[in-house]
Amino acid sequence: MRSAQDVIAADLDYICRGLDDELTTMAGKDLLIVGGAGFLGYYLVQAILHWNKVGGFTPIRLTVYDNYVRGMPDWLISLKDDPNLRIRKHDVTEPLPKDFGDVQFIVHAASIASPMFYRKYPIETMDANVNGLRILLEYCKSRLQSDRQVEGFLFFSTSEIYGDPPPESIPTPETYRGNVSCVGPRACYDESKRYGETLCVNFAQQYGIPIKVARPFNNYGPGLKISDRRVIPDFARDVLSGRDIVMLSDGSPTRTFCYIADAIIGYYKILVKGRAGEAYNIGIEEPEISMATIADKIVAISSELFSYKGKVVRKQSEDLAYLTDNPNRRCPIIEKARAELGYHPRVSIDDGLLRSLVWYQANAVGEDA
Repeated sequence: MRSAQDVIAADLDYICRGLDDELTTMAGKDLLIVGGAGFLGYYLVQAILHWNKVGGFTPIRLTVYDNYVRGMPDWLISLKDDPNLRIRKHDVTEPLPKDFGDVQFIVHAASIASPMFYRKYPIETMDANVNGLRILLEYCKSRLQSDRQVEGFLFFSTSEIYGDPPPESIPTPETYRGNVSCVGPRACYDESKRYGETLCVNFAQQYGIPIKVARPFNNYGPGLKISDRRVIPDFARDVLSGRDIVMLSDGSPTRTFCYIADAIIGYYKILVKGRAGEAYNIGIEEPEISMATIADKIVAISSELFSYKGKVVRKQSEDLAYLTDNPNRRCPIIEKARAELGYHPRVSIDDGLLRSLVWYQANAVGEDA
C-alpha cells in the first residue's frame, strides 16, 4: 500500500468483512454518530458509507453531529453528497434539535481525548462526557414508550479509567476498579469518563435501555491528526518534517497499540451485540511495547518508505505536568470481547505503523486530517 487511498480502501474492506452480521442487523435503520468528525469518526463514518455501497442490503441512514470547533474536515466535506448521510453542526452539550427525529442506534464519541488538549480545556471535556451524555440518555429514555425504541447505544469511555494499575493487575481486565487521581491534570478526562460509565450502567439497569460502554486502549492510525500531540502522530510529524524523532520521556513506558481498523470492528460489535450495562476493553493484548521501541520501529519503517535519515533523541518536556499521572504500563485483557462479541484484532504493530505513516504522508497538515 503506497498511497493513503490504498490504505483507506483496504481498511474499509477489512472493517466491513469483520462486521458482516452487525452491519446487516443495522440495515435500513438510523444511526447517529455524535462527535463524528474526530479520530474515531473517521472510520466509524466511512465504514458505514462503504458498507452501504458494497453490502447489498438496504442502506444504513447515517447522521453525523459535531461542533466542528476546528472546522469541518476535508474528508467529511467530500462525503456530503452521499444520499444516506446527513451532516449537522451540533454541540452535544446543548439540547437536541427539535427536528431530531428517530434513531435506532447512537454512538457517543464526542470528547476531547488528547491529553494536551483536555488539560487545556478541562471544563469542556467534562461537559461532553457528562452533560452531553445525559442529554442523549434522556432521549433514549423518552423513546421507551414508542414503537421505535433505541436498539443500541455506545458510550466511548477510556482505558484511562483504570489509572495506574499495580503490576498484578496488568494486563488489566474490566473487573479492575481503577487507581485514579480525582484532582490531577488528567482528572477532567478520567473522572468524567468514570462518571459517564456510571450514568450508562444506571440508565441501562433502571430503564432497560441497551446501553453499552467501550474502553479503548491506545488506538492509532488514519484519522488521528498529526497535530493531536499523541505519541505516534508526534513521531510521524518529526519524520515528515525531516528532523530527528524527539521523545519527551526516557522511553520506558509501555503500551499495546491497537490499529484503528481492528478497533472499529470492536466498537460496532459492542453497539450491536454487547450486553446492556456492560463495558468492554477494546485493544490488543500484545506486543506490550515501550515508547523507545515504537520510536525505533518508526525510524526503521520511515527509512524504507521515505529514505528517512533521522534518529531518536531524548529531551525533557517544557510542560512540567506532561507526564504527571501518566501510567507506566497499559495493557488490556480482551477475553470478554473475544468470547462475547467475537472480537479478534489481527493487524500487527509493524503493518499498522506502515499504514499509518503512508496515511500521514498525505495528511501532514493537521487540520486536513
